[in-house]
Amino acid sequence: MEIAIQYITEVWEILLEAAPYVLFGFFVAGLLKGFLPEDFVARHLGSDKKGAVLKASMFGVPLPLCSCGVIPAAAGLRQQGASKGATTSFMISTPETGVDSIAITYALLDPIMTIVRPVAAFISALTAGTLVDMFPEKPKPGKTEFTPLNFAPTTLKKEEECTSGCCSSSAGKRFKDKFMTGMKFAFGELVADIGKWLFIGILIAAVVSTFLPVTFFQDYVGDGLLSMILMVVIGVPMYVCATASTPIAAALALKGLSPGGALVFLLVGPATNAATITVVAQTLGKRVAFIYVSSIAVTSVILGLAVNWLYAKLGLSVFEWINNVETHQHGIIAYASAIALIILVGKQFVGRGGQKHGASCGCH
Repeated sequence: MEIAIQYITEVWEILLEAAPYVLFGFFVAGLLKGFLPEDFVARHLGSDKKGAVLKASMFGVPLPLCSCGVIPAAAGLRQQGASKGATTSFMISTPETGVDSIAITYALLDPIMTIVRPVAAFISALTAGTLVDMFPEKPKPGKTEFTPLNFAPTTLKKEEECTSGCCSSSAGKRFKDKFMTGMKFAFGELVADIGKWLFIGILIAAVVSTFLPVTFFQDYVGDGLLSMILMVVIGVPMYVCATASTPIAAALALKGLSPGGALVFLLVGPATNAATITVVAQTLGKRVAFIYVSSIAVTSVILGLAVNWLYAKLGLSVFEWINNVETHQHGIIAYASAIALIILVGKQFVGRGGQKHGASCGCH
């Protein structure tokens, strides 16, 4: 009974710490959805031209799409003429981070990791995309390009634009419509897409916090290269979105995992899983799939070693930061946010279980 109470307390503490930042991340994601033109990404990446890999790596960083949602989005870009390299870069940087996961990184890890995480996602995506374009796969005779499933272009034709609900003679009305569209996406479809996995991540993090010895990594793994390779082995087949991976990484850091090891998990876990690798192999080719996985693994370990060096050089400890965060008292905002988040996620399973949500799996 004592252990059960300790576990439930740990779940509640993580939720209190994360909830305000998760809601803020959802809000910013809604603003991106409402005010960023639907065809913005496609216009810049929908052609095989110089700089596309760089742009794909940059555009993917703030977008709130998980590894499920990025597949049809990337497929649509590929169909519009984006190179395999640009498509690969987009498929890596997008699920590895996003405005929602950046917010929760600040809540559960520390300011350094909040900056390092999106930068590392950009570097890993740029590396993989560049390698894919450098080593193109020779097309097989008779093989045609894939057609993405369940992808419907969202760009309106010019003659249709003024018949949509977004058009109005009033600029204020347009602003209101865009804002409401974004908020419905953020606190409806995005919550449905990510909320379940966030709670699963919190439950796993609480298991780690409750049952794993504090000195586990020092005693059995160490804080160097071996721990990072272990994170690669765990992260590659595992399905975990960027937001859900954060509480798990924070819990592992409290048990002695180095900042570099935590970064490796934050990069590899969201970007790779068995389903994504299979889709990449089928749609972009086996060579691209090999480069996709190997470049993420190698780049994340190199970046992890660099992050360990950075923390040592600055004399900082992610363990001490997280430990200090856990000891402070939570205010009314934390409690209200936690309750609001529980209600938002709960609504997706009560009375709406049969409803489909697909906007977050489209080309945002």
